[in-house]
Amino acid sequence: MKPKDIFFVMVLVGILSLVANLVGYKNGIMESIPGMVILIGISMLGVLIRQVIPIKIPSVAYIVLIGTLITYPGFPGSAVISGYISKVNFLALTTPILAYAGIAIGKDLDALKKTGWKIVLVACIVFIGTYIGSAVIAQSILKFMGLI
Repeated sequence: MKPKDIFFVMVLVGILSLVANLVGYKNGIMESIPGMVILIGISMLGVLIRQVIPIKIPSVAYIVLIGTLITYPGFPGSAVISGYISKVNFLALTTPILAYAGIAIGKDLDALKKTGWKIVLVACIVFIGTYIGSAVIAQSILKFMGLI
């Protein structure tokens, strides 16, 4: 995909997320726009870095690295950036992304049909494994902190 196409999709998802943020979480659109612009900027920067650097690392790795660096407490302006981003609810972001993923899968139903029942089995195993893994990590950390 071309960077301008990726940017268009990110802006579209951003707009839909702002609406979901308003409807579902009562965060005003105007107060959420700076945070959404920052999130889109971080994402675009990660995509562009992925295209420039010859090492084949997924864009999401660069996006997470950039997001982590600029919100690290020692980074100049991190409190301001974190304040803006906190106005955007994470679940509001997932709604349009999942809708887009559903549409993308819908376009490739023939490919999905070819994978058959095996993909359902693999998905269930991944979901169960992720849930159990998260529960074990949470249990361990809470026990270590003396909260349980």
